[in-house]
Formats: sequence, structure tokens, C-alpha cells
Amino acid sequence: MISYKPFYQTLYQKGVTEYQLIFKQGVTANTLHRMKHGKAITTTTLNTLCEILGCRVEDILEYVPDQS
Repeated sequence: MISYKPFYQTLYQKGVTEYQLIFKQGVTANTLHRMKHGKAITTTTLNTLCEILGCRVEDILEYVPDQS
């Protein structure tokens, strides 16, 4: 399973809010909603987030193996 927990940690560390991403950087509210609910995002979106935040992919998402 893909987890976006690192994304929220990165936002906090960089002092960036979701509001800033939506209204100043043009990230859609739907994208943030999808991430909050653990849904897929495109690699293009992932690339955009890395550019905006000046971070690596690992700072946005991580793979967490299923516990079954």
C-alpha cells in the first residue's frame, strides 16, 4: 500500500500549507483529497509536488507492505 504520510511531514517541515498548495501553486483540492484518502496520484502530479516542495519522491510517499 502507498502511504502519503511523508508528504504531510514534509509540508510541516517546509512550513507549507495545503491552502498555499491550492491557491498559490495550483495543486487541485481533488489531488489533496485523493492523497488524504490514500488514493492514487499520477507521476506527473508527484513530479509537480517534488518541484514545488524541493524534495525527493521519498519525501512524498512510501510503500508500506500489507500486513496480511
